[in-house]
Amino acid sequence: MFPSGRFPGKLEEHCGISVPHSAARDMTEKHAKEIKDNERLRSVIPADSVVEYVIAETDGTMIPIADIRDEVTGGDMADRRRTRKGRWKEARLTLTRPEGSVNPFFGCTPGSPDEAGGHLLNCAIRSGPGQNTKVHCVGDGAPWVAGQADQVFGEQSGFLIDFYHLCDYLSSALKICAPDDYANFSDRQKQLMKENQVSVVPEELRPHIEPDSVPDEKAPVRCCHRYVRNRPGQSDYKGASENGLPTGPGEIESAHRYIIQKRLKIAGVWWKEDNAQNIISLRVLRANGDWEDYWKNKKAA
Repeated sequence: MFPSGRFPGKLEEHCGISVPHSAARDMTEKHAKEIKDNERLRSVIPADSVVEYVIAETDGTMIPIADIRDEVTGGDMADRRRTRKGRWKEARLTLTRPEGSVNPFFGCTPGSPDEAGGHLLNCAIRSGPGQNTKVHCVGDGAPWVAGQADQVFGEQSGFLIDFYHLCDYLSSALKICAPDDYANFSDRQKQLMKENQVSVVPEELRPHIEPDSVPDEKAPVRCCHRYVRNRPGQSDYKGASENGLPTGPGEIESAHRYIIQKRLKIAGVWWKEDNAQNIISLRVLRANGDWEDYWKNKKAA
């Protein structure tokens, strides 16, 4: 799906039809809003299971939002470019798929973590779980990501911190802990994590923790120690590897690029918040393979 500004050229090239740019934009926004308004999220996991594992990944990315304030100056409406204020808002993208499948389901919202949890559950239900299905959740260390996995799936799920994200923290700390033997010390810590001995890592970092007077941005050892200590039970890398499950959210990070960023993070483009949500819903619908169903339902209406 390409920007609406390119529609007129494509129509004229292939169909010989000339339409103004505004018509293509208005039509896109109309259908995007309709898709968003008719969005219905499933919320009940079936009793019977057709898959043993469901892979679930959640991550956020920032999108550009423009808040425009109407002002009247001297009886005339002020130039809205002068009353526009830009900001960034997190769009929370979710992805699930049955283990072994290469066809994921997506959900996305620039709303609250609870709204993201609703999309996560809806995606998971479309992946075919039952009450006995295990949900393998992977994400970075953002508290809302793990919190939603636990809130939505409860005891059915296990949450795993992205191994490479954790290694980034560890890498910065080990440059302080073992500057002369960095490679060997780093390999040892990573091996401990892979063998589910993560609790040993903070103990080996403890003698090198910076004083409290040192700010966090200059205290990588303290930050790494706190990061690992505050996330107990989220590092079963051995179990994931033995079951052929991912240890990092590479799929969701890739999906950011082709679902959100390709359309909503174009140079110089800022979005009204409701339009951004609507376009996200449209792109998710297409990514989930529901595009043809949308048009069939419109014809039947």
